Amino acid sequence: MVVESLLHFSSVGTLLGTLLLLLVFYRLSRDSEFQKKRKDPPGPKPIPLLGNLLTLDLSRPFDSLCELSKTYGNVYQVFLGPKKVVVLIGHKTVKEALVNFADEFGERDITPIFRILANDHGILFSNGESWKEMRRFAISNLRDFGMGKRGSEEKIIEEIHHLKGEFDKFEGKPFDTTQPVNYAVSNIISSIVYGSRFEYTDPRFTEMVDRANENIRVSGSASMMLYNIFPWLGPFLNSKRTVVRNMLKNRAEFMKLITGLQETLNIHDRRGFVDSFLIRKQSDEQLGKKDTYFHAENLLMTVGNLFAAGTDTTGTTLRWGLMLMAKYPQIQDRVQEEIDRVIGGRQPVVEDRKKLPYTDAVIHEIQRLANIVPMNLPHVTSCDVTFNGYFIKKGTTVIPLLTSVLKDESEWEKPNSFYPEHFLDEKGQFIKRDAFMPFSAGRRVCLGESLARMELFLFFASLLQSYRFTTPPGVSEDELDLKGTVGVTLNPSPHKLCAIKRF
Repeated sequence: MVVESLLHFSSVGTLLGTLLLLLVFYRLSRDSEFQKKRKDPPGPKPIPLLGNLLTLDLSRPFDSLCELSKTYGNVYQVFLGPKKVVVLIGHKTVKEALVNFADEFGERDITPIFRILANDHGILFSNGESWKEMRRFAISNLRDFGMGKRGSEEKIIEEIHHLKGEFDKFEGKPFDTTQPVNYAVSNIISSIVYGSRFEYTDPRFTEMVDRANENIRVSGSASMMLYNIFPWLGPFLNSKRTVVRNMLKNRAEFMKLITGLQETLNIHDRRGFVDSFLIRKQSDEQLGKKDTYFHAENLLMTVGNLFAAGTDTTGTTLRWGLMLMAKYPQIQDRVQEEIDRVIGGRQPVVEDRKKLPYTDAVIHEIQRLANIVPMNLPHVTSCDVTFNGYFIKKGTTVIPLLTSVLKDESEWEKPNSFYPEHFLDEKGQFIKRDAFMPFSAGRRVCLGESLARMELFLFFASLLQSYRFTTPPGVSEDELDLKGTVGVTLNPSPHKLCAIKRF
């Protein structure tokens, strides 16, 4: 009986073992089949630790990434150190990802330096419900305070007069446009956020603007790119110390401004975005909401995001525009002829845009060629996704390369030249172009686009109406460099211009 039982047990065990082996083989074959169907994007072969870093020019990584697409196509992968990154190239590919796959590609990849700066708060470097709530609230309230509407137009026109006063001080002699232009543009977003503008002589204001712009430049440097890949390098990098120091100083100044507004808050008279936020915060506290997103950290970071982004992007584009006018005087001639003919000597207003097709085309071409956010801000996939036949895993960093859209050879007749005719039809009328994507697209499209468009038109038309922009005596137009200085944004290379009064 004992022997029989043992034999029975042995045969059952053999059967179970066989079944288990069959199950393992089945799962392995299924996984193998899935792996065959799961096609990763192509890309250069990485080396241990460094990945593909040795194939990239870290001072201008967007140029290297465009070059790699000639070998690997419009969707490919590179390794930045051990980190896999998928790069999207060209108008059709980038639009397809950001618009048609908006949810899958709509999250922000928060790199180590941005995690230090934002700690998942604010709008630019956050995700999830907090990001949705802050973005929704910001868009709604900025519109209430006139973003892109007549209220903003009046603020911009007032600021133009102050900026002209700064330009006039140089009496036609060469000067660097960086600070006066940045201060003027910053005052627009400041008046919307805080409810008032600042004087250009106010050191608290000018230092805040200068620190924010320095952080945008340094955060996009090669050393900070290496820090984001290898965070252990942080203690050895001056650039990281600079960014953190500037951030802490600006946070302290923002807090002082917010405290001042808090002390004089009137719930029946909102002066700007900060007042709206404080009123909502107060309301949530009175209702006892414990899971509210309207707290001090989100207010500080959202104000910082609006202040920095609302200054640097428009200010940088406008400075590119003035430099390009000095570099291409014949185009400046045509802009000024159109403004003189249509507007004369009165102040340009937003309604004039549709009557100035050439000027409008020039502004759009400035934005296209200036290409001020060539890398875009990095995205990350929110789930596993199959895109253009390739499998991209959840949590993969994605770079929708904006420079490859704005200089897409299949979309633009002269992608690397300053050619306003890109935006004009055969009758000289302005035409929209689908591949014009300087504000990105999809869920992360720039929330200040309408304000930026208004600012660019009013500042540019008003300044071209009043001044002739030229290179300094003895400096030829050819010496104005179009390569730019690389940061998070692409700034014009250091230069000086002369603003010669026309009237």
